[in-house]
Amino acid sequence: QVQLVESGGGLVQAGGSLRLSCAASGSIFSINRMGWYRQAPGKQRELVATITSGGSTNYADTVKGRFTISRDNAKNTVYLQMNSLKPEDTAVYYCNADIINTARSYYDYWGRGTQVTVSS
Repeated sequence: QVQLVESGGGLVQAGGSLRLSCAASGSIFSINRMGWYRQAPGKQRELVATITSGGSTNYADTVKGRFTISRDNAKNTVYLQMNSLKPEDTAVYYCNADIINTARSYYDYWGRGTQVTVSS
């Protein structure tokens, strides 16, 4: 079994910052790409940022220059530093990871999500 557990969401005023964390645990052999997605009410889930095991990153245009994704491979943890937050960043943020488990099977795992609310 593999689990992804997010933390760090909350309520913040526009212009503020939050840092999300997502820790992967369980029967993990290796983790390839990790990322963050978000889903606002009434909208589809969308990509926020991804990072490969080698550290290559990719960002949605809407967050470039404001959000930074990073990871600690030793801790199987991915982070999302969110600065200059806007009300339109309000959403449930989900962690995602491409994991090979100890049985050498590949799966795409999702966390349960953490709420981020930005007030104007």
